[in-house]
Amino acid sequence: MAATARKPAPDAHFQPLRAIGLMSGTSMDGVDAAYVETDGMRAIVRGEALTTPFGSDFRARLKAYILSGPVHDGGAQETALEAELTDLHIKAVRGLAARLGKDLSDIDIIGFHGQTIWHKPEQRLTWQMGDGARLATALNVPVAFDFRSDDVKAGGQGAPLLPIFHAALAPPSDAPIVILNIGGVGNITWMSGAADADFSNLIGFDTGPGNGLIDDWVMRHFDKPMDAGGAIAARGRVHEEIVSAMLRAPFFGRKPPKSLDRFDFSLAPVEGLSPEDGAATLTAFTAACVVQGLDHCPAKPVRIYVAGGGRHNDTLMQMLAKRSGAIVAPVDSLGWQGDALEAQAFAYFAVRTLRGLPLTFPGTTGVSAPLTGGTIARP
Repeated sequence: MAATARKPAPDAHFQPLRAIGLMSGTSMDGVDAAYVETDGMRAIVRGEALTTPFGSDFRARLKAYILSGPVHDGGAQETALEAELTDLHIKAVRGLAARLGKDLSDIDIIGFHGQTIWHKPEQRLTWQMGDGARLATALNVPVAFDFRSDDVKAGGQGAPLLPIFHAALAPPSDAPIVILNIGGVGNITWMSGAADADFSNLIGFDTGPGNGLIDDWVMRHFDKPMDAGGAIAARGRVHEEIVSAMLRAPFFGRKPPKSLDRFDFSLAPVEGLSPEDGAATLTAFTAACVVQGLDHCPAKPVRIYVAGGGRHNDTLMQMLAKRSGAIVAPVDSLGWQGDALEAQAFAYFAVRTLRGLPLTFPGTTGVSAPLTGGTIARP
């Protein structure tokens, strides 16, 4: 049976717990699993991580299901897909445990994000598919899941969640810095120097499409899941008039906090371009979205550290640096594990959920006050 963790923390001193975090992002490329030992506050020791890729057939079926506009009614198709998705996460946990040389009885809690099917905070709805009870029973470990719903029900955006984890990891800085995550959607964490103990000086919001449109275009024209290294975009010409037109979408004029669904934008504006020009223009649009987002921050950052799959796209990284005027570097330059960062965050959030600590804040999701979240499923 699942029960929501809502008891306030009795004090500010906790022993670290052993946690595994799981993330299946909007790029729908697989499950990231990461091991973390943390007290849910500032003590964070990051360990091994691995990625279990989705097969092309499952990825295609998952994407088709999302695009079909499912109604979340517990029907046969939904139930079967959710079971298959959850079993892939079970496989990922067992694979990581084997790599660690640990028995699952050594793990205190698992953080299970699930797969975002749709995200509609304006309707106070968000849905991350995944059966937390199935995961807990199969692995015989408590599972924290459904991290976004409470925030959305309380009027928040439910995203981004990662700013407090970024802040807990970030080194001291005398100048504003931004942590930019580029997955299917792009989002930033803005920090003015060292983060406050209560995370009150953080700003976080979605900037716009990340890799999602680029991936869709490259799959359509080249039958590839991504533009590896940005090589295709590098051969094309950016149509700046299309980038400018796309930036006139109402989303960009809204002040943060704000968030997006993976499919809120389409490929329609670049239809008719050559495959290479389309890739170049969409890559430039992703970079321009970030720069537009920086205008909503109290001060421009000196450095932008990039996480997520987008940091492997050299063309995108060059466009970000040129358009922002900031120093742009992968988060790996901070000693972080860029490919594991989101999974590590959900291990951290699982511990915070277990201990009744807030996950979301006014500056990150727009919720009116710091809010706990997540549900605990016990085996």
